[in-house]
Amino acid sequence: MKQIEVQIMGQGYLLSCPDGGEAMLLQAVSRVDAAMCKIRDAGKVKARDRIAVLASLNLAFELSEAVAKAQAAAAAAVVVPAPSTPAQATETDQLMRELMQRVDTVLGADGQLL
Repeated sequence: MKQIEVQIMGQGYLLSCPDGGEAMLLQAVSRVDAAMCKIRDAGKVKARDRIAVLASLNLAFELSEAVAKAQAAAAAAVVVPAPSTPAQATETDQLMRELMQRVDTVLGADGQLL
């Protein structure tokens, strides 16, 4: 495990990070910092803990929307007819593998698999 020092809304944090995960962690820090600064700059909420909760809820909602859209797109992407011969069964298996690969590619970034 590696430790990385980051800044979120002007405050420093020392975070543990798995080897090779620095880029993803820094991207996550950037998104959290941007979300929190946006709420702070709107001027309606001043308390850091409330800003953090609101930013977390916003980011979780965005993630849920993205997953739902990806699942809907994957479900609509391929219509596979029922195979009637062994050759068609092999083709159907290949189409299903390709579809699962596409779903894994879309959802793989956040670690959520069907």
